[in-house]
Amino acid sequence: MRRLLLLCLLSVLAGCAGPQVSDYVREQPSLELSDYFNGELQAWGMFQNRSGEVIKRFHVAMTGTWDGDVGVLDERFTYSDGSTERRVWTLRKQADGSWRGTAADVVGEAIGEVAGNALHWRYQLRLKVDDSTYVVDFDDWMFLMDGQVMLNRARMSKWGVDLGQVTLSFYKPVVAEKAE
Repeated sequence: MRRLLLLCLLSVLAGCAGPQVSDYVREQPSLELSDYFNGELQAWGMFQNRSGEVIKRFHVAMTGTWDGDVGVLDERFTYSDGSTERRVWTLRKQADGSWRGTAADVVGEAIGEVAGNALHWRYQLRLKVDDSTYVVDFDDWMFLMDGQVMLNRARMSKWGVDLGQVTLSFYKPVVAEKAE
């Protein structure tokens, strides 16, 4: 009886594991962070609480610069209530192909993997809400749709309890090449 109960529990837990970034290895276009997050980008997004209610909408103006395998992504947020915020990420490609990212409000490092058109980030963020700051977990997925559009969906949780979802749509304008 114990073995049957243990097998059932393991089956349920395995079913909750979710997708792996390697599931997208054949998807195109292939995502190169240093290409897509280079130059000027725009993003529009929203935060929905766990019941699906939209709590905040926002726009992000971004500038990405690179020196080899190290990139800086400067994000400037403007929220629908008029408030603003800035986050500056430093992204570093690792020897094994994974990514590490840091920012002032990220606890430790974000750890990411890229495969095919997908980026999967996991990190903890210090989130200011009114006069308090909470450390929350982000399970962040980005999917490159074409050379200009990337979709992003992040699950935000605390102690394993779902707090809500962040959805973003990134847009990278086509830069015209100068004729020589």
